Amino acid sequence: MANMLSAPARTELGVALLRTMIRIRVLEEGIEKHFLAGDIPGFAHLSIGQEAVAAGVCANLRADDAIASTHRGHGHTLAKGTSMRAMVAELFARATGVCRGKGGSMHIADFSVGMLGANGVVAGGFGLVAGAALSAVQRKTDQVAVCFFGDGATNRGPFHENLNLCAIWNLPAIFVLENNRYASTTSTAETMKIADVSIRAAGYGIPATIVDGFDAFAVYDALAAATARARSGGGPTFVECKTFRARGHYIGDPERYRRKGEADDVMQSDDPIVRMQAGLGDALSPDAFERLWNDARDEFADAVAFARNSPAPERDEAFFGVFSGDRDPADPVHRIEARERDALVPFAPQVGSGSQGSGH
Repeated sequence: MANMLSAPARTELGVALLRTMIRIRVLEEGIEKHFLAGDIPGFAHLSIGQEAVAAGVCANLRADDAIASTHRGHGHTLAKGTSMRAMVAELFARATGVCRGKGGSMHIADFSVGMLGANGVVAGGFGLVAGAALSAVQRKTDQVAVCFFGDGATNRGPFHENLNLCAIWNLPAIFVLENNRYASTTSTAETMKIADVSIRAAGYGIPATIVDGFDAFAVYDALAAATARARSGGGPTFVECKTFRARGHYIGDPERYRRKGEADDVMQSDDPIVRMQAGLGDALSPDAFERLWNDARDEFADAVAFARNSPAPERDEAFFGVFSGDRDPADPVHRIEARERDALVPFAPQVGSGSQGSGH
């Protein structure tokens, strides 16, 4: 579909996708630097090399569409619209973070842009997406819900249970597999007898497509078709993106499970940012390309300064956000704000308002 655009429109789309990928790359490299410096507590998992998937998918989505992410969710969160300031403050465990410093890297969420959350549980996002998709049907909207997941998640029960549910109820769910060749520290070649995981979708009657996950245009086109199908009542789609993570499973991973130099070899030939720049050719000048990098670096530096100047959460913050009614309008920094509470409404099922799933 990107190929069907006029040359100026295709260039505009390509630059937008490239801008998103560069912002993700700068954010991820900055997270790596500050994590190793001791500024970021907990664990952090990077998606360097997978930027084209986040950019291509989220460019098709509206703010009121939902996504659920994985433990490797920084790119998805940024591409869906969360501010870099709020993300970095969250990673630095500050009260001004998008989750007020309590979610961190693996549990970052932003309901205001439909980001239902990163998830420390492998395959933990499937049920969230099925629920959001069911809610859209019951409320008779044209919203869609997208589940990002890795190849390892397809070997767990929630994958199969929720694909089956979304298929039989014809829900507007889109399943985006980031097949980066490794489930944690294990190669998919050691855990599966199939090369294309998407063939599993056929068992549930769900159409599937395989795309080059290093090509943001290819991902964009696949999601454009999937979102159009979902919004029109056509049901779920499975999109397998063949990609690669250029870093270990987590920051500091010794990566003994893969060949030395493997990541460098892949990125030398398939870096999604380099490929997009090459694809745009003369339509994007070297100066314009450098400005995209400088803008992203300036944005990240501003976010770090914002985080450093922000307070840590107060001790009592641990007791707020446990129940849906927990908020103190007099203290919006440290309490759940009405804006955030109201942002939950688009994904709150109203049992009985629709025919599918009523009474369950």
